[in-house]
Amino acid sequence: MERTPVLIIGSGPVGLCLAIDLAYRDIPSVIVERTDGAVKHPKAGSLSNRTMEFCRRWGIAEDIRQCGFPRDYGLSMVFCTSIVGHNLGTHVYPSMDADVMPPQSPEKKQRSPQLFFDPILASWARKSGKVTFLYRTEYRALQQDENGVKVSVRDLASDRDFTIEADYLVGCDGAASGVREALGIELQGRKALDYSVAVLVRIPGLRQAHAKGDAERYIFVGPAGTWGNLTAVNGSDLWRLTVLGAQDHIDMGSFDPAGWMRKALGSDDIPFEIIDTMPWRRASLVAESYGEGRVFIAGDSAHTMSPTGGFGFNTGAGDAIDLSWKLEAALRGWAGEHLLSSYSLERQPVGTRNAGVATQNYFHLTSAANCRNILDENAQGQSTRDRIGAEITTATMTEWETIGVNLGYRYENSSICIPDGTPMPADDASAYVQTARPGHRAPHAWLTDGSSIIDAFGAGFVLLRFPGSENPIALVEAAKARNVPLRVVDVGEEHVAALYERKYVLVRPDGHVAWRSDSLPSNGIEVIDRIRGASGRAV
Repeated sequence: MERTPVLIIGSGPVGLCLAIDLAYRDIPSVIVERTDGAVKHPKAGSLSNRTMEFCRRWGIAEDIRQCGFPRDYGLSMVFCTSIVGHNLGTHVYPSMDADVMPPQSPEKKQRSPQLFFDPILASWARKSGKVTFLYRTEYRALQQDENGVKVSVRDLASDRDFTIEADYLVGCDGAASGVREALGIELQGRKALDYSVAVLVRIPGLRQAHAKGDAERYIFVGPAGTWGNLTAVNGSDLWRLTVLGAQDHIDMGSFDPAGWMRKALGSDDIPFEIIDTMPWRRASLVAESYGEGRVFIAGDSAHTMSPTGGFGFNTGAGDAIDLSWKLEAALRGWAGEHLLSSYSLERQPVGTRNAGVATQNYFHLTSAANCRNILDENAQGQSTRDRIGAEITTATMTEWETIGVNLGYRYENSSICIPDGTPMPADDASAYVQTARPGHRAPHAWLTDGSSIIDAFGAGFVLLRFPGSENPIALVEAAKARNVPLRVVDVGEEHVAALYERKYVLVRPDGHVAWRSDSLPSNGIEVIDRIRGASGRAV
């Protein structure tokens, strides 16, 4: 086939996000996927505010909101001994319709399991006319030089091997990434927090079988502690039971999914159908780098983390957005020599941070101790239930309250952001105060026309100019001289100016602040060269 600008290995949600953001930038790509693309055992379930902001940019946010998961379904987290057993405590969360819009974002978090989300992304990618899918095609090997990448693949239907040439290759091929292995990139962290099993199950009458109310997740605590959870997949009859494992591999030959399901239900009288059973290893691993030369990795290929917090896919979506605009810059000729290497420099610390919070959440979830009397139908049993309920609901708060993780990540030591000397704010997993400090996500604010200021970001750099500023013609001309896409947006609203704190704020195509100041630079070329990765000098 013809040479492609970008070849993506893996059509999971991260690979699809990368292809879509490239298409948004009018960059064609080819996706190689060894399966037929169907989601057989959905994993990722929630889209963070930040990921929804990306969907908003692409014009598919409403499709996600109307994905099929019922918008009136309550999303609480319920701790219990079983579905029909004792209630230990509840984190009460409303349905998506009843939820309030957070002040820090124009988008709410959305419950959109992979069962719904992936097909929406794949459909949009096809409609863009910029993405070619090669399903049932397996990645085999790669070779790269200064001119491009040659990738050997196999058509699994015909057993025919062929080669695809690309300017750049991105491995979005999961935790066992062949692309990462070919680059010789090591993983750092904990290889096994535990070995768990996911059971996809259909339970038609579950909502009518108990009085605990709708919940996104029911978490089960028994005499030995927290042992599993039941998570809503489609908000109706499809559920995923996760059985928390031990430190050793589970013997699937003796694993009884129906027995575990009955334990979760606490009853033999609730009918269910086991659809699929999948063992998996819970790990906390981050690649030592996210690429080499013209080859990069993203998503689970770059970081594997416990699902406690729902950070895995959302972190991968952030990888895709960071890498996409840099690939565009390289392909269009305005990238400096350090721009592509800044991808690893910026995103690897975010992967490490998020994996650390996810691991902490896992230990909080499994922290219940001295539970042996939790099922006793006496005063001692009730006392144990009261104590465990209070302890575990408090300990797990950061697993559900995650706005700081999802919006508060920053590129502190980035080579392409220009520090302004302001101190680094606290990094709180559960709270987030917006800041336009360089390296941070540019803050959201509603404008008088009903749009968000972040709706201005995405296609090229944006120089926000606030009241009291001068004509930034020298900076604009410097960008033009380097072929860097830049447009000036005048913002007159005082509340936005107060939020951004400077008269001039330069925002990158991914929506992060590159530079800000109350005065124009004496040398516009130095600023433009720095933000396009052509200079490491301080400005």
